[in-house]
Amino acid sequence: MDLDAFPWGSRTLLVGILNLTPDSFAGDGLIDIDQAVTRAEQILRDGADIIDIGGESTRPGFHPVSEELELERVLPVIERVASNLPHMPISIDTTKPAVALAALNAGASVLNDINGLQADPALADVAAARDAWVITMHNQRRRPHCSDPVAAVLNGFRESLAIAERHGVEHERVILDPGFGFGWQLSENAEILRRLTELRSLRRPILVGMSRKRMTGEQFGWGVDQRLEGSAAVTALAVANGADLVRVHDVAEMCRVVRMADDIVRQ
Repeated sequence: MDLDAFPWGSRTLLVGILNLTPDSFAGDGLIDIDQAVTRAEQILRDGADIIDIGGESTRPGFHPVSEELELERVLPVIERVASNLPHMPISIDTTKPAVALAALNAGASVLNDINGLQADPALADVAAARDAWVITMHNQRRRPHCSDPVAAVLNGFRESLAIAERHGVEHERVILDPGFGFGWQLSENAEILRRLTELRSLRRPILVGMSRKRMTGEQFGWGVDQRLEGSAAVTALAVANGADLVRVHDVAEMCRVVRMADDIVRQ
């Protein structure tokens, strides 16, 4: 998969999640390197286009880990995955410039920042220096309440795009993530999903990450391990409303959902 040559809009890309943490909200974290590499290979076989690797949980109330521990978790796996799966783009999910730099040097080609480059713009310097793609997420945590969540997301995106431009990141290599579950109420998540097409006004690919999150079943009393169907529903709606990428835990199942949705909406 060559993201530089990919014809955006032709189909929806799947981003498979590989959590290297013991405290992942989804209960899918792996610490053993061999198990993680095996899981990465399975993610590829199941239909993922990109693997997103993270060594620090970002669940509500998460406890930050040290730079050293995060590097210890992610680097050996990235090196092995890059060697074993040379054509699979690897995304590093981190908020730390040193981790991002080491990961990109080890074989990653995408930087995924849950703070949209706004907490530490040095991440933009790292991405620019390594000519990496950047996923900038709008993070509503610790922001004031707003009356229009879509307007808030668009404003956040504009801030992130401005930072990226100032630090030399190519506009064409920025992917936008509205940050479902990061500071939004269930009703606000639903509104953003319904109005997802409005986010396309900035003319950048949109990534949707709602897999197993609260809005995929908590309102019905479904636990995290009971949200497959809910995740499938919101994934199909995301594709129908213009998502270019979906970030998922259940890759095989969501691959079929996305193929079906694409077949209907991208004729």
